[in-house]
Amino acid sequence: MVVAQELNFTRAAKRLNMSQPPLSNQIKDMEIDLGVQLFIRGKRRLQLTQEGALLLRRAEQILDLAEKTRSEIHSLTKALSGTLRLGLVEGRAPFLVSRWIKGFREEYPLVRFQLWNGSSDDVLERMNIGLLDLAIIASPYDSEHLAGIIVGKEPWVAMVPASHPLAVRHKEYKTISLADVADHPLIVPQRRSRKEAIWRWFDSIHREPDIICEMSNYTDAVALVEQGVGIAIFPQTTDTPNPNLISRIITNPAKYAEYVLAWDKKRTLPVIAEEFKNYVQDSMEEENGRAGQDDETEDAFTIPDGSELL
Repeated sequence: MVVAQELNFTRAAKRLNMSQPPLSNQIKDMEIDLGVQLFIRGKRRLQLTQEGALLLRRAEQILDLAEKTRSEIHSLTKALSGTLRLGLVEGRAPFLVSRWIKGFREEYPLVRFQLWNGSSDDVLERMNIGLLDLAIIASPYDSEHLAGIIVGKEPWVAMVPASHPLAVRHKEYKTISLADVADHPLIVPQRRSRKEAIWRWFDSIHREPDIICEMSNYTDAVALVEQGVGIAIFPQTTDTPNPNLISRIITNPAKYAEYVLAWDKKRTLPVIAEEFKNYVQDSMEEENGRAGQDDETEDAFTIPDGSELL
């Protein structure tokens, strides 16, 4: 194409950043391959033959099609990039998110994540003003303004200091009754709806909880329990052994917490958030399918029969 445009080997070679003899040889090789003469060679100037003019038109079309094809392929395979802003509550949510991020980054390695941690109320406030794309919150939630996918459930547990009499008494057991913890100082989640639900829980056994501390941070609750300040009532997170406390599922009556991946109905999700939401949804469907075929369950997260949502 360049030789045809310049009609001069020297100028064409200069544009192509190559020497003139190899360029002349390439044109000769092409003429031999096609079995036709492409240029009439004059003393100062080349002239396209009829065959050369046809090849020039086809060459322009071929290169345009090649560039269009390259662009379309690039568009189809272009890696998703950018930053996904996720809010998450304390509890099991960070462990759920870590698994999803690992899998999602295997498909989209250029995506970055910005995580913000707090109570459900704090997380929802940030999402309402547009600072978060998606959020993992605890049920119940405002389904009128939020859409959500249930992503996990876990039992409510009592975390008891290892030196506490209840810890000694329940050392060989996996559960502890609500009545057993009713007479002891309690550390509970700070969220208003959670506190109200805990009061109703204790009221169902005609007792009142002795709440001495409220907080949204699970790690802080663990620290207080380790120091013997009180017994913490929180949703279970992981079964990480801790020599300073024991964790027992509360029964009689048993309750469970439910986690939801939520987003604002009135806002259009960014592409990254939409892809992440779809990834989580597919992952949950696969996980639920496997759970239905697997007879083995993880004892640490077994929800007692008859449990109700708290």
